[in-house]
Formats: sequence, structure tokens, C-alpha cells
Amino acid sequence: MSAVGPSPVYARVLLDLPVGEVFDYRLGVDQALLAVPGAWVVVPWGNAQRVGLVASVGSSTELAEERVRELTQVLADAPVLPADWFDFLAFVASYYHRTLGEVALPALPKRLRTPPAPRARGSVFARLRRRPIGHEADRPATARAGAADALNPHQQAALDGLREATGFRVSLLHGVTGSGKTEVYLHWLAEVLAGRPDAQALLLVPEIGLTPQLTGLLRARFAGVPLAVLHSELPDAERAAHWLAAVEGRARLVVGTRLAVLTPLPGLAAIVVDEEHDASFKQQEGVRYSARDMAVALAARRDIPVVLGSATPSLESWRAAQTGRYRLLSLPDRVHAGAWPRLRRIDPRRQAMVHGLAPDTRQAISDALARGEQALVFMNRRGFAPVLHCEACGWLSACEHCAAFRVLHRDGGGGAPTRYRLQCHHCGGQSRVPRACPACGNVDLGPLGRGTQRLEDGLRELYPQARIARLDRDVARHRGAAGEVIAAAHRGEVDILVGTQMLAKGHDFQRLSCVVVVDADSGLFSADFRAPERLFALLMQVAGRAGRAGLASEVLIQTRFGQHPLFDALARHDFAAFADAQLAERHQAGLPPFMHQALMRVEARQLDTALAFLGQARELAAHPPAGLTLFDPVPMPMARLAGRERAQLLLEAPARAPLHAFLREWLPAVAGLKGAVRWQIEIDPLEI
Repeated sequence: MSAVGPSPVYARVLLDLPVGEVFDYRLGVDQALLAVPGAWVVVPWGNAQRVGLVASVGSSTELAEERVRELTQVLADAPVLPADWFDFLAFVASYYHRTLGEVALPALPKRLRTPPAPRARGSVFARLRRRPIGHEADRPATARAGAADALNPHQQAALDGLREATGFRVSLLHGVTGSGKTEVYLHWLAEVLAGRPDAQALLLVPEIGLTPQLTGLLRARFAGVPLAVLHSELPDAERAAHWLAAVEGRARLVVGTRLAVLTPLPGLAAIVVDEEHDASFKQQEGVRYSARDMAVALAARRDIPVVLGSATPSLESWRAAQTGRYRLLSLPDRVHAGAWPRLRRIDPRRQAMVHGLAPDTRQAISDALARGEQALVFMNRRGFAPVLHCEACGWLSACEHCAAFRVLHRDGGGGAPTRYRLQCHHCGGQSRVPRACPACGNVDLGPLGRGTQRLEDGLRELYPQARIARLDRDVARHRGAAGEVIAAAHRGEVDILVGTQMLAKGHDFQRLSCVVVVDADSGLFSADFRAPERLFALLMQVAGRAGRAGLASEVLIQTRFGQHPLFDALARHDFAAFADAQLAERHQAGLPPFMHQALMRVEARQLDTALAFLGQARELAAHPPAGLTLFDPVPMPMARLAGRERAQLLLEAPARAPLHAFLREWLPAVAGLKGAVRWQIEIDPLEI
């Protein structure tokens, strides 16, 4: 009688694919002991190799034996990812109606998702473990925050409120700009980390690459505490080393941008989401998750406290605090006793404007410079000019691939020759500036309007002795450039800062006494119902950069609509009044947070094709459940992007549960429709 061999063992593997939840692979004898749930593996997919994660193992498969391929390799040196992490990501995938692999694999650092070369020497994980991440010294780590500032009574009351949290609770820390929210965070996190030796804390920020002083502050205050930093500006190997230290519990304080919320942290004991209102926390490609919302969900699953902090909370969070779902903690005063910046509304009409600045605006900047103080000039439009135009025939530099204009940009400087180019900020397409008008041949083409580059030129002409620095996406695309601009401003080497919203987030400029907003009207009358909320938050954040060290300061807003209620609330620094008025309007109109939404977006070569597909999708829901509304398919506000025509279909329901129940039945049916289209569903869309 011949010996009976061992039964084949199969691994069910997660891959970053929009189809299928798991994929079965046959395990070799030596692989069966290593391929436990949570293990990392390399598998064949088509003619290539992919890194995947083992979801489960079993002794049978539903596939025909000849269709099951053998697993290539088990990465034995990789950390086995815990079951509770997969449970959390399964919730994320379910909420956003994506596959688990689409959530889990992009959550891993790019360096670790690359299959190892066939003859690679040594394990990449072993190499990464040898890389220092900072503060990994031989001395025992301490979570005591060094050189901590004394708390004022309001800060102490907020800290006491956070101390009371046992288990899961959401606290909304609403503090005016300059009120010392960060100091409250640091005191609380120090106590959390001191509570037990394996405790970890997660601090989420919108764009950590723009606030290098934060990591410097954390390293100074948490001396000896291993700190992991997770954001896209880090080189791949460094980011992977920090991620690995966090996952293995060696890093006890983790600070990062939105993707950090999907990092498996074994000792997670507390979460802070700073500037929780910021749209940067919403992923805009792939799985469009909200890191803020998922931080709350993660805290609930781990039964730990989470703090959401902002001077201008999102209306969703503000209402949750009003209804008692979140606990509201307030910091109503600035740490320093200086008066609030005085707000002046400047009507640019019928004034002698020079380089886009009114006489009173120019004088205010001059006065600040004369006092040896700094000025900040804000314009949320980068480039040299929004459009190039022909005065003879009216031609405009439209993007051939998008329903938008190509922006005039200037390159060069610092000894390099000056050149101009046209670039679309939506598809990235670029072209040379034409020598003559493509429509009529006129050679007299000129810029229309101004962006930060042109504004910077004007300021240099107006204030030739001033040291001027610009910060926008064009500057920040060079590694380390944004941090250097901010550092120079802190060192007192900059007199006038000019830039976009990158200057509004978290910067603590001690000599800044004058803030100018060049054009504040773009968000007042937008079709997007969230536009006023975004504008108020942005202006409040920009204004909050002034007078933080107690200097007498002022904010000048150039607007044609100075009597708008938004500016009245801004002048009083009264977020509550603004938010309550907005919530009343939203409630009357049946808009979020009183309604829950999902948005189906479709792309096709022709707009009619996209609209027809959405029409078919809508017909599949001929009898939606009571309370759920499917609106008619319409073109998106920017109907053409990167050569594709786009349309959308909005779904609304007064509660989340019936909306998601409907989507679970409807989306598989939509997936069965035929058509030369690409489509996706977005939950809780921020832009419609």
C-alpha cells in the first residue's frame, strides 16, 4: 500500500484589486507552517509577482485544482499583522464599499509592497529594523514632557476633562487660534504614555510636511520616547522603517497624515486628530476614506479616547458636540494676553489698486515693516496668472483635456533664465506659451488676473528693501523647501510671507502682526453648499497667524461684499454663531449633517455614454426604500478632466443604515452593467 501524502493546504490571500475578496493559492510543505493569517506572501498574478497578505488558510478550495497556482514565497521576516487590524480594515472596506485588499495593501509602505528581487541579499525587514528612527537610545524611555509650558485655567480644565475619559469617548477640543491646543495635547499624551510601558499614542495632522516645527517640538518634549513619523515626504526606506517601528511597538508616539490611521499599532491607547476640520483628512483617490471619521471608528473598536481639535470644527463634529455625542471642551482665550487682531474690510472698487493691493492695504504692510514686524499676504491661487489671454479676439488659454484653463507659470530665478509655461492644475498637462494667439495671430498676449508668483513680483516692487518669501505648491514640490521657508520666517529672516493656504495651517509666527487677504470673495457664492464653511475656516486660520505673541495686530480683507454675515462673524471671532447659522440653513435645506450622502461618479469618452450608464444604474433602483432619494444623473461641475467626460448621481437618506443597506444590494447589480465607462462610489462626499 502506498503512503498517503499530506492534504494540500491553501492560503486565501488579499491583493490590492477591485475584484474578489480573497484569492486562493496552494502552499508548499515548507510554506504551510509560515503562512499563518496576517503573514506577508509573494504570489503570481498574471505574468508578474505581487505582495499580498494571508487572510486565512484551509484544506480545501472551491476552485478547480488545475486553476490554483502555487504561492511563490512567504516573507518570514515580516511582522505578522494582528487580527484586530484586519477586523478594523474590514469595517473600513464595508463602510466605503470596497474590497478588503483595496484597503489593506495600500495601507502598507510602498517599499514593503514591492516583491523582493529573486536573488536579493538579506531581508528588507531586517535592514529596516537596523535603521534608527530617533530617540532609540540605550537609556530608559520616559514619557514625561520636558520643558512643558504651564497651563492657564482654561487649558487645565480641558486637560482635566480629557483625564476623565475611560474607554471610548470623543472629545471635541474647540480652541480659538493661539489658545494652546497643542499644549493640552502634549500634556495629555505624556500622561497616557506614562500610564503603561507599552502604550502608544497616535497624533494625526493634515499635512505634517508643512509643519516641521511640530516634530521638532515632539522630539524635544518627549525626550527618550521613540517617535515614528509617517507622511509622504519621507523617502521610501525611511518611511518604511518608521512604519515597522510603529507596528512592532518600538515607536510609542506616532505622528502622521491621514494614512497613519490605517497603521496597526499594538499598544494604541489614545488618538488626537489636530485641525480635524481639514479637507486633507479625506483621501481623494483609491478608497476615499475620511481619516478623521476612521479615527473615531478605530477608537470605538479599541475602546480608547480620541480628541478632535480645531479652531473651526467641521459642522458634523460641531453638531455631534451639540447633541451630546461628543464632549465639548473649550479654550476661549489666547495663551498670550494680546488683543485679538482687528479686522478691516477693504472694498477694492473705486480705489487706486497697485499690484492688486488697495492703498490702505499697502500702508498697513508698510507700517508693519517700519515696526520691524512681519506681514503675511494671502492669495489662494498659485502660479503667475490664472489665464493667458488675447486682447484682440478674447482667446483664453483653455486646457485641451479639461473644462478648465491652463495657468501661466514662471520658472527660473536664482541665476537661471526666466521661462514661462502653461499648466493645468487639474490634469497636470503642460504646454509652451504660444508666440502668437492661436486664434487670430495677435502677438500681444498677456496675463489675466494674478497668482502668488505675480503677487510676489508686485510686493518686491512695492517694498524693495523687504525680505520676501513665497510658499505654495510650486515651492513645496522641492523636498525640504517648504520647511526652509517656514524656518527662515521663524528665524526672523523674512519680512513678508506671500502664499496660499499652506501658510494657514498651524504656524506660530511670533513677529507677525499684519495679515492681508487679497481676494476673499471666491467662496461666498459657490454652488457648493460647503463653500462658506471652508471659506470661514480658511480665513479664521489665516487671520489666526497674526498677534500670537501678544503683538497688536490687524487683518485686512479685500472684499466687494464686506457686509456679508460671514465677515461679521469673522470680525467677532465668533465661530459658534457662524456654525449655528449654517446648521440652521442646512437643516432647512435637508443637507449634511442632517442627511447622509453617497455619490456615484462615472467617466467615459463621451458625456452621453456616462449619463446613459448612470441612467441604467438609476433604473436598477426603480423602487428605492422609503426615505432614500436617487437624483437624476448630471454632468459633474468640471465635466471634462484629463480627456474623460464625467457625470454623477447623488443618493441621499436621512440615516446611514438604510443608505448602506441599499448600496450593498445595488452596487453588485451596477457592476453587472455593460459599458465603456469607469465608475466609483464615494461615501460622505465633500465635493458634489
